[in-house]
Amino acid sequence: MTTISGNGNGNGGPLEGAVVAVAGAAGPAGQAALLRLAERGATVVAADYDAERLAAAVDRARFAHGGATVTGDIIDLLDLDATREWATRTEKEYGRIDGLVHLVGGWRGSAAFAETDLSHWELLEKLLVRTVQHTSLAFEGALRRSGRGRYVLISASGATRPTAGNAAYAAAKSAAEAWTLALADSFRKAGRGAVAGPPAAAAILVVKALVDDTMRAERPNAKFAGFTDVRELAEAITGLWDEPAEEVNGHRLWLTPQP
Repeated sequence: MTTISGNGNGNGGPLEGAVVAVAGAAGPAGQAALLRLAERGATVVAADYDAERLAAAVDRARFAHGGATVTGDIIDLLDLDATREWATRTEKEYGRIDGLVHLVGGWRGSAAFAETDLSHWELLEKLLVRTVQHTSLAFEGALRRSGRGRYVLISASGATRPTAGNAAYAAAKSAAEAWTLALADSFRKAGRGAVAGPPAAAAILVVKALVDDTMRAERPNAKFAGFTDVRELAEAITGLWDEPAEEVNGHRLWLTPQP
């Protein structure tokens, strides 16, 4: 099992002065990521479709760390042109992009395989695959030019061992992983022959499921066995910049026991 850990020293380190974009930033995982990235000194450019929740998440991260630079954009990640424009505008404004953290999620399941509703696949293919395609295509060039770029996908252990009721979800996660590994191969080939290795890295963080304080409050008797706290996920995300690109590029990094 491959694991990673972040820099527990708070501010500073490889993220000081970095510019990191976060897609799907308004949910619990996104909020935790914004806070930790800002704490470690990054300029954070957040995007989501929910304007109210995004504004709250941005304000919380901005003011939690002494006025850190955290901005928010309402972006339709199902629109490739809009996603490309977001990447171009961000690189032009800040001069660089050192990371894209992909936190767009969604889940649909069924009681049994035979009861699978293919409308679930249609939805999950858009949320979990199409948005990965768009962000990776839009940000690949900027991440490569950064010299320390990271593309971070959050995946699920169910992609490795699908269950009967999660066919659509597992298939979508598997497709997103395959696409991200292809991006990793492009970074590997770009760094072929270079002493410093690949100019960027695409990595997959694998969880069983995520848990946050609100979920615990709503279900005080639940054990959430094998779940990853969103703060632990945020720590793992920032930890990817603590490792050399070649050590994380193209790797599935497990934050839950590997099946």
